[in-house]
Amino acid sequence: MMQTQRTLENQQSMQSGQISGSLSFNGALTKEDEEMSKSALSTFRAKEEEIEKKKMEVKEKVQAQLGRIEEETKRLAVIREELDALSDPMKKEVSFVRKKIDSVNKELKPLGQTCQKKEREYKEALEAFNDKNKEKVQLITKLMEVRGNLILIIRSNRARISCELVLISSGLSTQLVSESERMRLKKLEELSKNIETIRIA
Repeated sequence: MMQTQRTLENQQSMQSGQISGSLSFNGALTKEDEEMSKSALSTFRAKEEEIEKKKMEVKEKVQAQLGRIEEETKRLAVIREELDALSDPMKKEVSFVRKKIDSVNKELKPLGQTCQKKEREYKEALEAFNDKNKEKVQLITKLMEVRGNLILIIRSNRARISCELVLISSGLSTQLVSESERMRLKKLEELSKNIETIRIA
């Protein structure tokens, strides 16, 4: 196509040279020469239009070929993927499992951080509990010491308290006897008054 265009350009330049040469030599175009030049120009234009038409046809064919090549390339890519899947059927499953593992690892990462935080909190709480337990043991020991001292004090003072209770009991019994005697005399007086009242009636 490029060769044809160059040939036509050469012919055009030759014809232009011939026309200019005839003008230069003869000085003026004759009627016959004018008709010949018009015929040559119309022929040149017709050939030029034909060339443009062929160029468009070739361009359309090339574009159509490129479109088919692109479609075939896509089909080849699909076929290649299918062949890869057939040659390694576990490849897709392995890729899927890897994606799942990555997803689980992303989910486990914050959980691991939370577990470490909870573990630290548990250790701190356990240390605080152990400290409180030590304080409890110390308090129980002191309480047992105080209890032992109280028992010793109670035992040492038991005899004295018993003697005081005996004395208090004897004093109370004397008071109770005299009180009961007074009540008995009072009852007898009331009874005698009642008898006198009955006799008078």
